[in-house]
Amino acid sequence: MKRNEAIELLHQYIASPNLRKHSYASEVVMHALAMRLGADPEKWALAGLLHDLDVELVNADPRKHGHETVRILSEKGIDPEITEAILLHNEHAAGGIRTTVFHHALAAGETITGLITATALVYPDKKLASVKAKSVKKRMKEKLFAASVNRDHILECEQAGIPLDEFIQISLDAMCSISSELGL
Repeated sequence: MKRNEAIELLHQYIASPNLRKHSYASEVVMHALAMRLGADPEKWALAGLLHDLDVELVNADPRKHGHETVRILSEKGIDPEITEAILLHNEHAAGGIRTTVFHHALAAGETITGLITATALVYPDKKLASVKAKSVKKRMKEKLFAASVNRDHILECEQAGIPLDEFIQISLDAMCSISSELGL
């Protein structure tokens, strides 16, 4: 699937501008992680872009999230490795275990985007460029601040072979490259 087709699909299924922004952020983070790990950046970016395709369809029900995305993408002939990673990024629906670097990277990569965005929003100028890796790491430890972020998913970066500090910096750099699209 070409990127423009994926964007059309994203817009077909996701109405929320914030959820679309999260998808774009996840796309660039996954691309950067794939480059760092010597994996297929287009495949990983596509998984990042489309991983939440069904969130609005299933009313964000964590037990259902992922299954509709897999159905939709399977009908489009998407690589089963991508659909498996998408299903496993949400352990509540999948009931499976993440076993590959791709699985761990998608779980970590899509989760860090929310934490970085939230961290950027606490700065007076609300710019990603003002966010430092140590600030994101600090926010991970604040219970109330990161209550909606599964910190264990972010730590899966280490199971993918990237130390936490480097993972945060790679993700920040990737997101900064599209900061204007994200409104940050």
